[in-house]
Amino acid sequence: MSESRLRTLRDHIRWAVSRFHAESLFFGHGTDNAWDEARQLVLGAVHLPFEMADSYLDCALEDDEREHLQQLLTRRIIERVPTAYLLGEAWFCGLPFIVDERVLVPRSPIAELIGQRFEPWLPADPARILDLCCGSGCIGIAAAYAFPEAEVVLSDLSFDALEVANQNIERHDLEERVYTVQGDGFGGLPKQRFDLILSNPPYVDAEDFADMPAEFQHEPALGLACGEDGLDLVRRMLAEAADHLSEQGLLIVEVGNSQAHVEELYPEVDFTWLEFEQGGHGVFLLAAAQCREHQALFRQRLA
Repeated sequence: MSESRLRTLRDHIRWAVSRFHAESLFFGHGTDNAWDEARQLVLGAVHLPFEMADSYLDCALEDDEREHLQQLLTRRIIERVPTAYLLGEAWFCGLPFIVDERVLVPRSPIAELIGQRFEPWLPADPARILDLCCGSGCIGIAAAYAFPEAEVVLSDLSFDALEVANQNIERHDLEERVYTVQGDGFGGLPKQRFDLILSNPPYVDAEDFADMPAEFQHEPALGLACGEDGLDLVRRMLAEAADHLSEQGLLIVEVGNSQAHVEELYPEVDFTWLEFEQGGHGVFLLAAAQCREHQALFRQRLA
């Protein structure tokens, strides 16, 4: 990268877009194209908002800013590190979250459901919400904003992930009603019930995991892969969900491309597969009554 020719924000964005295309980078950790990725990285590196007016793009960078930015761009291109990790921050539901390589980069389509306050599915505002396999805590914390009277529990197997989640709870000043629990699945939540259980668990099957772009190799495998069909944890969650839902509770789980495996494994179950205007797929909804109705079946299919 020539220091003599790249001076302004616009220069760096233009250069980055060209290099991102030339190096065939993958975009799927908050953006879906080279221009947005470059803008996010360049502006984020100098602590400027993504929505900043284009007239400011002709501002020249100081030498130290240019050096820092060039280091980040090199890591994005050569090492394939996702932009969110380079910046230490990602946005979800319009909210900023601390992220690093201990947690997945937030990108769940469940964000759209939170923005709609789960209408028309929820019969009433939930008093207790569980974000199961919470990672950074973005889903549960965003839900806490949507339902300001709710108590929210963030649960994860990974102590490393929970450290990040606790940082985000503090960042959003939600310590009074959002807290973390360590456990494998529902293991850390004996006899606890919730009106709304949300989960973006590891669900990538072995074939998809082997084919993932290099960017995903920076994310914790514990948060992605989960057995040959991707459903090792989802099977357990379904078998136990009835014991942790209130009478009118809802279970909403993202399984992505493993939707086909879910439908093949449980043809008797009438899953509601949710649709998204902003992109995304493979998210199912089950009411508490359905979880109770099919609990024996779910337990039978654990093997």
